[in-house]
Amino acid sequence: MAKRVVISAAGKGTRMKHLTHDRPKHMIEVKGKPFLFYLLSNLEQAGFTDIIVITGYKAQHIHDYLQKGLHKNVRVVNQFERIPEEKYGTAIPLLAARPELEGEDFVAVYGDNLYSVDDLKKFTIDDSYHHVAGMPHQNPSQYGVLITDQQGNLKEIIEKPKVDVGSNIINTGLMKFAPDIFEALERVQPNSGNGEYYLVDALTDLAKKNKVKVQLLNDYWLDFGKPEDVDTLTRFLDRQAEKK
Repeated sequence: MAKRVVISAAGKGTRMKHLTHDRPKHMIEVKGKPFLFYLLSNLEQAGFTDIIVITGYKAQHIHDYLQKGLHKNVRVVNQFERIPEEKYGTAIPLLAARPELEGEDFVAVYGDNLYSVDDLKKFTIDDSYHHVAGMPHQNPSQYGVLITDQQGNLKEIIEKPKVDVGSNIINTGLMKFAPDIFEALERVQPNSGNGEYYLVDALTDLAKKNKVKVQLLNDYWLDFGKPEDVDTLTRFLDRQAEKK
């Protein structure tokens, strides 16, 4: 079973505007605690016993927080110490973590996304496939849309489609990978428009070989990417506390 997880937390988070002037977005506080606290807590409750955090922009903030010892079984890898800084994009954090992961199944999440404990548990899957979490959305055109066949195999990911593509299932950034993900990552080429190396290109590559399955989330997914998401997450956490 996949009990190892990689958190990609190297980016600055430009959409957070002034809030990331002096810290990475993962360290923006919500109800007195950094966003990273809530993600790590849910991963721990889901049973992940080896958590690798990939840092980059103003990495010392994350390092200092983790040194407080609030979270167990967490290791830090600084992306900039392993990968040249001119290489960037969602594929790069996994390549930075490769020495810790090669030969094993693992789960990967973006460090600015939050999932329920139960949904995270679903991704400790013991098989040779890759899995990506999807969720129906009213406005799929703002996200990467997952196109599947009748068996739930991923066929294609269409980024921010301008027309109806016959699916409202969006990519939520929670994934389980088998070891051959790194072969696919090595084949990823920089985007011709912005030079970024995209993880979805590796997924698309593997999907052409029928190696990727889509799993629907049952509970929730919160994207912590814009200043207004601080208030959104605050209200969400308050509602969750009321249910207990």
